[in-house]
Amino acid sequence: MSVVREELLKAALELSEQERVLLAGELMGSVTDDLSVDDSNFLSELTRRSTDGSASIPWDQVKAEMNADLGQ
Repeated sequence: MSVVREELLKAALELSEQERVLLAGELMGSVTDDLSVDDSNFLSELTRRSTDGSASIPWDQVKAEMNADLGQ
């Protein structure tokens, strides 16, 4: 990971959860149309989740579940 990317990640992780979701949406919006996700639906879901008051799931848990699903 580049130094700039590490610094950006560190700064982003200091944001509130809602600010991180909004930032993620903005970053996804800046990527080319070659994405395999439907951008408008994805961004709508990010917005919904950032405002619905539900509990978040820690990244380590999500990552472990994804790796388990992939057999890793």
